[in-house]
Amino acid sequence: MKNIISKILVSSLIVGAVGFTNAQKIDAKAKKILDDITANYKSKKNSYFKFSFGSGTNEQVGKTEPGIYYSAGDKYKLKIMETEQIFDGNKIYNINTEDMEVTVAKPNGSSSMFSPINYLTSYRNDYNVTYGGKKSVNGVNTDLIKLTPVKSNGIKYVYLFVDSAKKQMIKLEQHGNNKDVAVIAIKEYKENQDLDAGMFVFDKSKYKNYLITEL
Repeated sequence: MKNIISKILVSSLIVGAVGFTNAQKIDAKAKKILDDITANYKSKKNSYFKFSFGSGTNEQVGKTEPGIYYSAGDKYKLKIMETEQIFDGNKIYNINTEDMEVTVAKPNGSSSMFSPINYLTSYRNDYNVTYGGKKSVNGVNTDLIKLTPVKSNGIKYVYLFVDSAKKQMIKLEQHGNNKDVAVIAIKEYKENQDLDAGMFVFDKSKYKNYLITEL
């Protein structure tokens, strides 16, 4: 489980820029839903999610683990088990406390960072978007939106389950070409909290004994 989490988070740092030659197709209804949710999140000073993270192979989710996610503007902090990812607005820091390693990368315009809300903006350039109808998720009536990469990036498709009434993400499923699957299900949501000033800062002095690699 820990290796799968690290693999997903680290691979999200190194997705390279590609030239798209296929015509992108975006369903108007799905676009309206995603844009409304994006605007809602951006209108908040900050957001917090408590979620469960599940991953597995052959399209089957194995063990799930809890995670937390903070965001403010373009900055965010994501933590699952022994792995933490910080984006300070300039660089992404992938911290693995078990292996005592830190990977640092500067995202490019088409980087796909695996977080509860990254697909709300990346779909505009990187994915074909279709509306999949209404689906019940843990008793919540959601709209299902399917994202399919315009050009191969290792992802087969992504399912987004959103509560259009509240303009919030409920669940995200990422399915890989190799049949790996990763799922984020949001359990708790808070907004406009008083966050510590160093919430999105990587303090190198705290990781003196770690192997730090710049990609």
